[in-house]
Amino acid sequence: MTHPRRILLAVTGLSPQILTETLYALGVAVPKDDTPFIPTEIHLLTTTEGAKLARTALLHPDGGQYHALLADYPQLGHPAFDDAHIHVIHDAASQPLADIRTPQENAGAADSITALMAQLTRDPQAALHVSIAGGRKTMGFYLGYAFSLFARPQDELSHVLVSSPFENHPEFFFPPATPKRLATRDGQHIDTADATITLARIPVVRLRHGQSQKLLEGKIGFSQTVAAIQQSLEPPHLYINLHAQQVKCGNTAVKLSPALITWLAWWAQQALQGKGPQHWRTADASEYLRLYSRIVGLHSSARINAETRLQDGMEQQFFEQNNSKLERALKTQLGLAAAPYLLATNGTRPNTTRSLSLPTQAIELHE
Repeated sequence: MTHPRRILLAVTGLSPQILTETLYALGVAVPKDDTPFIPTEIHLLTTTEGAKLARTALLHPDGGQYHALLADYPQLGHPAFDDAHIHVIHDAASQPLADIRTPQENAGAADSITALMAQLTRDPQAALHVSIAGGRKTMGFYLGYAFSLFARPQDELSHVLVSSPFENHPEFFFPPATPKRLATRDGQHIDTADATITLARIPVVRLRHGQSQKLLEGKIGFSQTVAAIQQSLEPPHLYINLHAQQVKCGNTAVKLSPALITWLAWWAQQALQGKGPQHWRTADASEYLRLYSRIVGLHSSARINAETRLQDGMEQQFFEQNNSKLERALKTQLGLAAAPYLLATNGTRPNTTRSLSLPTQAIELHE
């Protein structure tokens, strides 16, 4: 395997056997044309009740099914998995949740899942396999959605399938190396040798590229992320107020330095006046300085320094650096929603020109 760190992440509720069944499917019941995924570590995301069950059923020193699985199938190695790898879902007040029923509890679950996914996908040396088979349906949905937001090319999503009547049988965790007979509720007996476990890999749309750094660093939650993506699908609107030093892209306030607010306002003005794409040689430096003075003042040191630098007209380095800084700031804060507000590039070097391609009715500039 090309990634030295391999992580299995599963979400469970009151059925901890989801973890052992998935691990068995990944490393033992592998089709001939497939490659086993042997994790180096395992993480379990669950509620307080699910955590109690997992500790008892999987990790108990006497009869823990996780230890039994590894003993029966040495090819699975010894993935790191202990109490520290069991993550309990919290609400907005950081209180652990025993169940997920109310809208507030669902919101907390979504944010907990998003934060853990951000953490586990931060390491480029790690490959992540995520199972959405366990827990409440909302937990599986949130985990699958978070996977779509964070997944890299090496990451996979799956659902484990267990044949009937072994599915949901409280004593079945995996087919043991030595088959066993299990009693059913109707008094019948079933043989674990007849159990079949398969893994259904789920293709998803990977949206990581273009997401905001705040999301990838785990600094914003699920709801904020969904709102940002939704905004990226709506008609754009750029609002700039120089006097108040305010910039809004759609409904999102964007924090920019006075110099970058002015730079964006300069491009907005070019678009409003129908001037078309701009090259640094022909760009109007005096108009940039006029707009800049609206923010910092005509006689401020910042305004004087900018005028000194641009006394002979627009400078190539100044032009290109501001374009790069503006693009980086918008992408960092808006992610996918930044696309309509980025400068379009026309032509090739050294004759490259730039333009703000927003329609004039989508631009609101207040000096």
